[in-house]
Amino acid sequence: MNEEIVQLTLLQTIDHEIDQIDSKIQEEQDALESKSGEVAEREATVSALEQKIDMLEKERRTLEAESSDEMLHVKDRQSKMMQVQTGREQAALLKEIEDGKKSVKEKEEKVVAIMEEVEQLTADIEENRNLFKGESELLLEETETVKKSVAKITKGRKTKEKKRAAQAKKLKPQILKKYDTLRKHRNGLAVVNVLDGVCQGCFMAIPPQQYNLLLRGDKHFDCPTCQRIMYHEPLEEADE
Repeated sequence: MNEEIVQLTLLQTIDHEIDQIDSKIQEEQDALESKSGEVAEREATVSALEQKIDMLEKERRTLEAESSDEMLHVKDRQSKMMQVQTGREQAALLKEIEDGKKSVKEKEEKVVAIMEEVEQLTADIEENRNLFKGESELLLEETETVKKSVAKITKGRKTKEKKRAAQAKKLKPQILKKYDTLRKHRNGLAVVNVLDGVCQGCFMAIPPQQYNLLLRGDKHFDCPTCQRIMYHEPLEEADE
């Protein structure tokens, strides 16, 4: 196999190992971020429930104040019943009294319903606070675990970076620049094997004449479709 290809494939192997390390670090961080989001959502739930209780308590106080005022009005109408002289006035007062009592009853029922809802919401808050406490403690533990794990992984990455730098020096600047550009724009795969006349990067067939030249193993070419650097290595050798 062409020596330049040998060095390029070695470099690509190292880069793939670094990519896997980066993916592992990202997975660790994403998992922690997801857990952190869940804890924040739990805290937001508690806050929303507290706000709802505040709103309901405000509504309850308003209803109780209105009910108290209406009850005083009813008592005032009842006391005036002894002073009326006509049936029409008496009927009007009786209607006011009846409407007042009905309104008071409706408000009292609403107050009871609010109190029951507040009781349920208070229980929900207590449950969510307990869950928040447990999840927060677990998050702190997981944060420390991930921190240690990432530190260990990063240490291994630095070793790979040194190995990568040493391998990169074995390549001409021009071919290295081309390789780095291809890796950036071709999903990390810059150098590909060609099997049975098909580029293993884009899986498109290459011209037969170009494939015949690749079979000789002394040259490498760019794929006419994806522009990756191509070489040929028999499958048996590639699997060893």
